Amino acid sequence: MRFLGLGLGESVPDAKTIWLYREALATSGTVEALFAEFDKCLKDKGYLAMGGQIVDATIVPVPVNHNKESENAAIKAGEVPAGWADNPAKLRQKDRDARWTKKHGKSYYGYKDHVRVDRRHKPIRCYTVTDAARHDSQAFEAVLDPANTARDVWADSAYRSEATEAKLKEPRYRSHIHQKGRRNKKLTRREQATNKTASKARSRVEHVFGHFVSSMGGKLVRTIGMVRAKAKIGLRNLTYNMQRYTFLEGARGRTA
Repeated sequence: MRFLGLGLGESVPDAKTIWLYREALATSGTVEALFAEFDKCLKDKGYLAMGGQIVDATIVPVPVNHNKESENAAIKAGEVPAGWADNPAKLRQKDRDARWTKKHGKSYYGYKDHVRVDRRHKPIRCYTVTDAARHDSQAFEAVLDPANTARDVWADSAYRSEATEAKLKEPRYRSHIHQKGRRNKKLTRREQATNKTASKARSRVEHVFGHFVSSMGGKLVRTIGMVRAKAKIGLRNLTYNMQRYTFLEGARGRTA
């Protein structure tokens, strides 16, 4: 009621009305437009993308679907499992876009929020959403920003490859992507020292993901399908930026 400015004697939208509005918001691409509009507001206020950019991704879990092995195989192949089409109610409750992935030996089911954070002010400047099985490096170019005032790029070792390094050299980026050790070729002391130095800047993106958990109720989203997940994740990224803006303005006032 406070958010909508409604009084005690006024009618309140019912759950169905709110649900339909949320669906329209998800399918119309409005969330992406809102995110871009607020980023423009940040720039107008003087919070330009400065100091280089940090690229990373975080897993966004969703409620697990308990499917048979044959059903999971059909979903991975882009098909509807046998019998599901005959049961529309069941089909609506099954997320056929989410995927399994492993991190540090633990399995996760859901999506990934790939983000770019500018080092200076630390808002999310760009994001894209994929299923959780998509490798982090496959969304690298989608979030890279050629307009950042500095040419420095930080990312963890998951993004390290000859192809990535070659792409960064063409527009004269300075790569600070972590060096990656191999089974028969461990990192040298110099490479370890370089990684440690880069971590001081790259860790700023972890503060963003930590804020999701500590101040925004965690990273789990209770949605079904990519379209709804994109809207939910996009709104969370936007909300983080609003909270970050409030913090930056407060800090600016204290130093004025």
